[in-house]
Order: sequence, then C-alpha cells, then structure tokens
Amino acid sequence: MNFSSKLLEDAVNEFGKLPGIGQKTALRLVLHLLGKEHAEVAQFGNTLIKLKNDIKHCIVCHNISDQATCSICASFKREKDVICVVEDTRDVMAIENTHQYFGVYHVLGGLISPMDGVGPSDLNIESLVDRVKTTEVKEVILALSANMEGDTTLFYLHKKLKEFNIPITTIARGIAFGGELEYADEVTLGRSIITRVPYEPSLMK
Repeated sequence: MNFSSKLLEDAVNEFGKLPGIGQKTALRLVLHLLGKEHAEVAQFGNTLIKLKNDIKHCIVCHNISDQATCSICASFKREKDVICVVEDTRDVMAIENTHQYFGVYHVLGGLISPMDGVGPSDLNIESLVDRVKTTEVKEVILALSANMEGDTTLFYLHKKLKEFNIPITTIARGIAFGGELEYADEVTLGRSIITRVPYEPSLMK
C-alpha cells in the first residue's frame, strides 16, 4: 500500500499491530480519526494513556480493576467461598453477562502452553493455591476454554488442588472443543455454568 504521508503510514502501521486489524481496516480507522476535531482525538489518546498508566489488577483475583480490590471481590453480595477460575478478564466479562454465576473469580492470566513457552510459573496459579489454603472455599470451578491448552491447565490445576479435599468442577461441555470461552453465546455459557460437573482427569492420562 502506497502512502502519501509518512505520518499516515506510521499511524496505520501502529493500528495494524492490534489483533484482528488488517492494513485496510487500520487505514479506515486512522482516516476516521483525522476527520475528527482535535479535542476528540486528544481525548481518545489521553484515555488510552490513562488506561495504561492507572489500570490495576485486583490483589485478590487478578481481574482488571480501577481499585486495589475489584468490585466483584469487594461485593458483599457475592459468594466468596465459590471460586471460578478463568483465563483472563474477557472470560470474567463473558460469565458475568450470563447473570447465572454469583461467586468470585480467579484470573490465571493465560493458559499453560509449552509450545508458546508458557509454563505454570508464568500464571497466577500459586496465588490460587494460597486462596484455597487460607480461606474457606467450598468449590472451585475450572471454567477454561475447551482446547488443548485449556485441558492441560485443567489437569495441572486439579493436581495442585486435589489435596484440599474440596469439590473441583468444570463447566459442562456445551462449549465445543476448540472453542474460546469469550465467544460462546450467553445462553450456552450460562447453562454450562449451571450444569457444571465434577472434574474427571482420567481422560487426560
């Protein structure tokens, strides 16, 4: 793609680094911003800078938050003795949108993936073990994507948590294998949470 301006080209290249954004879409977004008032573009940029500078991760569950403790962990309405383990904040949002879950969360920050160089020590696993060890927990729900990385992580978490003798469940397989949790429709995801089943690691052996 030929550009009439180096500034335009640089901006398109930066937008093109975003996931799911090709060069044509990046160009359309940049031209859209160029058509806006200076104050609107400045507000757009300042919002992103403020997000990067001020965003926090909950000291309890590692969810993205404006405060040291996220609103879910701080809410007296949530069942603090039920922990739903998810890959990232997108999965928290997806489950919250079902309005079928009333416990709290633990965000791993990814999935175990040896091919990508991601091991257990790269994830928020030890803090999950500490939560189970030091607080009264009556159930841990493993709500991870139905793919190889998700199943590998499920198996590892089960080995780490089984010594505590608490129910370890996983969402029902209404989610097709290979499917990402965040893309499941709310009805299917909600039913998968409600009809969760005890985790059985035998298939992974």
